[in-house]
Amino acid sequence: MARHAFVFPGQGSQSVGMGLELYKAFPVARAVFEEVDEALGANLSRLIFEGDPAELTATENTQPALFAVSMATVRVLEHEGGFALKEKAMLLAGHSLGEYAALTAAGVMGIAEGARLLRLRGQAMQRAVPAGQGGMAAILGVEPDVAQEICADCAEGDVLEIANDNGGGQIVISGHMAAVDRAMAAAKDRGIRRVVKLPVSAPFHSSLMAPAAAEMEEALAGAAFRPAAIPVIANVTAEPVSQPDDIRTLLGQQITGRVRWRETVLSMPGKDVTCQHELGAGKVLTGLARRIVPDLAADHAGTPAEIETMLKSL
Repeated sequence: MARHAFVFPGQGSQSVGMGLELYKAFPVARAVFEEVDEALGANLSRLIFEGDPAELTATENTQPALFAVSMATVRVLEHEGGFALKEKAMLLAGHSLGEYAALTAAGVMGIAEGARLLRLRGQAMQRAVPAGQGGMAAILGVEPDVAQEICADCAEGDVLEIANDNGGGQIVISGHMAAVDRAMAAAKDRGIRRVVKLPVSAPFHSSLMAPAAAEMEEALAGAAFRPAAIPVIANVTAEPVSQPDDIRTLLGQQITGRVRWRETVLSMPGKDVTCQHELGAGKVLTGLARRIVPDLAADHAGTPAEIETMLKSL
């Protein structure tokens, strides 16, 4: 018998038009987008469906936008399948901001609460470091220990840290822009096959985000969280979490901490998971899963046709 985990994408998976087919086809999806718009006091749906790509990529918009698409996908999957996600899932996980979608799907918070927290999170992360002073880069075809050596060698007194251990040889580094540039050059000198500067506006998941973490800790302290109905694997520990106080602590740490996605996916077979299902925009996490654990079945859904196909395996 198949045993299922559901995962939710993070920043980088967004595109203008995502979720539009769901919005047009299903009242339960429209209700999600309308609830997010109302919670934010803004027409985020219009930006998602037909807006300017640069405006959508602004982190204060990207984060609640991807969350809205993931939650619309969850609601349609549940409606069309005639089940609650907690009846099918052994565990949930989300990449960076996707952890908020996982926690919402697990019943920890409502959709409106998740959208408001992510709008605040995006704003706080943008404010933490002046534009142009920090950045991120992906180093492909490298193991974490080598990436750590590069960070140590190239920091030169600046902040330079591993932000994401995504698996499949993909490491993302984050910190002061000058240090990121030095690391990119050093990686190429080592013969690493591909190094890419990421089109982001701040050095996410690094210690430079400490001011944003302080803002989020205050916001999280006032959030009305419930225990998770399904265990959610936390980014910063790669271990399941279910209690509200633990969730608040880990979400605060997540702002500056490493996203341990490789370890998250590697842990799934040991928790008897045989299938990983990505819900929302894009298929980044599906591709990573296939490289990290080739024997783990992995698929994705973010359109009506993809949901119909996924339901056949559930």
